[in-house]
Amino acid sequence: MIHKLKNFGFSITCFAILFKLMSWQYADKLLIVGLSSLGISYLIKVFKND
Repeated sequence: MIHKLKNFGFSITCFAILFKLMSWQYADKLLIVGLSSLGISYLIKVFKND
Protein backbone atom coordinates (compact mmCIF):
# COMPACT_ATOMS: atom_id res chain seq x y z
CA MET A 1 0.00 0.00 0.00
CA ILE A 2 2.85 2.41 0.76
CA HIS A 3 4.27 1.77 -2.70
CA LYS A 4 0.95 2.71 -4.32
CA LEU A 5 0.70 5.87 -2.22
CA LYS A 6 4.23 6.88 -3.21
CA ASN A 7 3.51 6.29 -6.91
CA PHE A 8 0.28 8.25 -6.59
CA GLY A 9 2.19 11.13 -5.03
CA PHE A 10 4.81 11.14 -7.76
CA SER A 11 2.24 11.11 -10.55
CA ILE A 12 0.12 13.88 -9.04
CA THR A 13 3.24 15.98 -8.41
CA CYS A 14 4.35 15.52 -12.03
CA PHE A 15 0.94 16.72 -13.24
CA ALA A 16 1.11 19.64 -10.81
CA ILE A 17 4.47 20.71 -12.22
CA LEU A 18 3.01 20.54 -15.73
CA PHE A 19 0.02 22.61 -14.63
CA LYS A 20 2.34 25.14 -12.96
CA LEU A 21 4.55 25.47 -16.05
CA MET A 22 1.54 25.95 -18.30
CA SER A 23 -0.08 28.38 -15.81
CA TRP A 24 -3.23 26.29 -15.64
CA GLN A 25 -5.70 26.35 -12.79
CA TYR A 26 -5.48 24.03 -9.76
CA ALA A 27 -1.69 23.66 -9.90
CA ASP A 28 -1.37 24.72 -6.26
CA LYS A 29 -3.99 22.21 -5.12
CA LEU A 30 -2.34 19.40 -7.07
CA LEU A 31 1.03 20.27 -5.54
CA ILE A 32 -0.46 20.15 -2.06
CA VAL A 33 -2.10 16.78 -2.66
CA GLY A 34 0.90 15.23 -4.40
CA LEU A 35 3.56 16.39 -1.97
CA SER A 36 1.37 15.61 1.04
CA SER A 37 0.87 12.03 -0.12
CA LEU A 38 4.62 11.68 -0.64
CA GLY A 39 5.26 13.03 2.83
CA ILE A 40 2.72 10.69 4.39
CA SER A 41 4.18 7.68 2.60
CA TYR A 42 7.68 8.49 3.83
CA LEU A 43 6.41 9.08 7.39
CA ILE A 44 4.70 5.69 7.35
CA LYS A 45 7.90 4.11 6.05
CA VAL A 46 10.00 5.71 8.81
CA PHE A 47 7.71 4.58 11.63
CA LYS A 48 7.10 1.14 10.10
CA ASN A 49 10.81 0.25 10.35
CA ASP A 50 10.80 0.69 14.15
